[in-house]
Amino acid sequence: MKIEKALVWFRRDLRDHDHRALSAALAAAREVYCAFVFDREILDLLPSKRDRRVHFIRESLCELDAALRARGGGMIVRLGRATKEIPDLARELGVAAVYANRDYEPAAKRRDNAIRTSLRDAGIAFHSFKDQAIFDRDDVLTLAGKPYAVFTPYKNAWLKRLTAADCAACHCQGALARLEHAGVPSLDEFGFASTDLIELGIQPGMSGARALWDEFRAERIARYGAMRDFPAVKGVSYLSVHLRFGTISIRELVRAAREKDADAWLGELVWRDFYFMILDHFPHVVGHAFKPEYDAIVWEDWPEGLAAWREGRTGYPLVDAAMRQLQHCGWMHNRLRMVVASFLTKDLGIDWRLGERHFAEQLNDFDLAANNGGWQWAASTGCDAQPYFRIFNPVTQSEKFDPEGKFIRRYVPELARLANRQVHSPWLMSRSAQEAAGVIIGRDYPLPIVDHARARADTLARYSAITKPAWP
Repeated sequence: MKIEKALVWFRRDLRDHDHRALSAALAAAREVYCAFVFDREILDLLPSKRDRRVHFIRESLCELDAALRARGGGMIVRLGRATKEIPDLARELGVAAVYANRDYEPAAKRRDNAIRTSLRDAGIAFHSFKDQAIFDRDDVLTLAGKPYAVFTPYKNAWLKRLTAADCAACHCQGALARLEHAGVPSLDEFGFASTDLIELGIQPGMSGARALWDEFRAERIARYGAMRDFPAVKGVSYLSVHLRFGTISIRELVRAAREKDADAWLGELVWRDFYFMILDHFPHVVGHAFKPEYDAIVWEDWPEGLAAWREGRTGYPLVDAAMRQLQHCGWMHNRLRMVVASFLTKDLGIDWRLGERHFAEQLNDFDLAANNGGWQWAASTGCDAQPYFRIFNPVTQSEKFDPEGKFIRRYVPELARLANRQVHSPWLMSRSAQEAAGVIIGRDYPLPIVDHARARADTLARYSAITKPAWP
């Protein structure tokens, strides 16, 4: 028997199709309201009122609101603390239940538990659903019934368990409650300003996701494994911000990967589930090493080195190009995320948490689970991490993954006239060669902030002080 009214609380799932909570609510209720809360608990922590992510959410909400209106409904948008706004709205609307898709971040789980309690006290049910992951909670466990801490066996178990039903689309058919409202508030109505989002070519919403996905699926998904590591090549999907805010369904991406035998692409989607699982089961990773013994590492207190890394003036061209890309557009190629994270932690000897925090402030696609997992992988403090004695050489990484220096020249234009063989380590050029290229190293472009070989030795000593070496 159907309930009269339900409320769907949208969070990081800004679409009106293949949406588990919306599907369940439409099946259970005669009338369904839809709402989104710009949560002050989150907004008040942002370092700037000109935030591309807030802009992306607002534009995506406008498109979602229009889609819901076309179906007879609409989006209720509130500004405040979700722990108050959702229970208040549920009581105001007289709904019998609130539906939402699950989140795995510790703060979000605490928020949802508080709201569940508040709703229960008012006689209102709270239902949550798996939507942003294919498998979550205890879906994929070891034979001993424990969560995995190593990726490859997790991936093998994930793939073995996967069936067509796990990635099947869910239907979102039913009656939406008609609204009389003014639509989505403008950015300045809740204290934020417009950004360069559109000028950068970032198209928000379901339509933006669809355009990127259709292009990638038609042109590059089959070659993803061969192209994904080269930042000067258009080889990746650029869907990360859309996955972060749910303007596209993860199930659709997994279905296509299976249909096209795109194993490399599917593997990246499994990594996403893996990091959600780690965050869900091991919340101590927020602020602490997954491996507790690595919290004893003595990091360098070097504000000038951290500033040089952030601003792209370390003297290592690939590192600087990547950091300038992040500063310019709020995105960084995944190979470069590994390179710059390794450089901060193992060349500069700076705490991974400072790099993680900088990425959290800068990335349009910031996701706590993936960001934390990636940083702990690079710093060798996480689950299934890069062994601490395997340290990326920023020059050889540059020569291998940007061999012609195309990416470097785009973001470090002062090196534009250097030959391919010079652009990866310009400090090795003779003075006459520098003058001929119109760049004096140490004046027009920095000398290396550290010597990699010496930094590598320091890193081995730093880590071996707290753990026995992994070789005889």
